[in-house]
Amino acid sequence: MNILTLLQAAPGAAQQPAGGGWSMWIMLILIFVVMWLFMIRPQRKQQKELQKFREGLQKGDKIVTIGGIYGTVAEVKEKTLIIEVDSNVKIKVDKNSVVKDFSAAQQQ
Repeated sequence: MNILTLLQAAPGAAQQPAGGGWSMWIMLILIFVVMWLFMIRPQRKQQKELQKFREGLQKGDKIVTIGGIYGTVAEVKEKTLIIEVDSNVKIKVDKNSVVKDFSAAQQQ
């Protein structure tokens, strides 16, 4: 009798979806939302802050470039900066190569 009940239950079990289709989509959406909250959103915020910092550079600001060059802004142009790295030593760099202002860190 056990074999008969197993044979009768098998066709009915095959008709039910295995795992369900909706749960997979919900999990994919949740993964995307979590990635956006913890990875994409903070990175966009950081990029906006860096762009705002670069646009607000003024003569006399102390900066660091991507290459690790420390200097003081001597002249600000539309896309470039002239920075003084030593007494009467000036170099021209792209604004996008400036990563931070270290004058506030030195004052503390």
